[in-house]
Amino acid sequence: MPVIEFSSAQSVQSQVWATLQDEARDFAKNERALSSLLYGSIINQESFCRALASHLAEKLATSELSALHLRKLFLDIYRGDEEIVNAAVLDLVAVRERDPACLSYLQCFLYFKGFTALQIYRLAHRLWSQGRKLMAYHLQNRSSELFSVDIHPAAKFGHGIMLDHADGLVAGETSQVGNGCSILHGVTLGGTGKEKSDRHPKIGENVLIGAGAKILGNITVGDGARIASGSVVLKDVPPQCTVAGIPAKPVGGPCSENPAAKMDQTIDYSI
Repeated sequence: MPVIEFSSAQSVQSQVWATLQDEARDFAKNERALSSLLYGSIINQESFCRALASHLAEKLATSELSALHLRKLFLDIYRGDEEIVNAAVLDLVAVRERDPACLSYLQCFLYFKGFTALQIYRLAHRLWSQGRKLMAYHLQNRSSELFSVDIHPAAKFGHGIMLDHADGLVAGETSQVGNGCSILHGVTLGGTGKEKSDRHPKIGENVLIGAGAKILGNITVGDGARIASGSVVLKDVPPQCTVAGIPAKPVGGPCSENPAAKMDQTIDYSI
């Protein structure tokens, strides 16, 4: 994997797109059965945003809403908001760097449903902010049907996020997730009752949330915190703190500055 300089979002996008196309050409030579897919999805596309719009449209298309219509909708969004495209690129980089099962950008782009579901959320969030709530709900529902990922369109997610496996992820309407987080499958960012106000968790930057963790209520998880798998978090978590258990309590001493990047889920309970 080439070293990517994060001097600017645009330069990252250019480097990732060039690498993605090179990978697609190499695989097309060796996997002839997939060559049509690779040429149509990547090689013959003019840019990263056009490739992403086309790929997502094909995934979400139904007999009632065609891929052609969705592709135009998505391209209009991308052309009006470059930050969504940059966020998608940084998400792709995050998966490639953190997931040992990820062998290429191409593998993640085409087949990792956590990445795909996150990009669908980003489009739905943009539609929600434009007041197009029914279309936003349509994308949310399709993502839930296809990938078992249910992120409310009003939720706020940063960039450089990895949703590992992603099955069973639920994020409520007023939940927030900061830049650089890693979230495993079965995680819930939920409320604790029927209140309609600000009622969901606020996750800081570079937080690692283990599989099956439930974080409930309008609470804050500080930057660089680590939530152990299977934990139920009901109170604020300080920055760089590791919590585990039901209910979750601090364990194992302070964690690294960026546990989301290290993906280290082992805990020394003797500390």
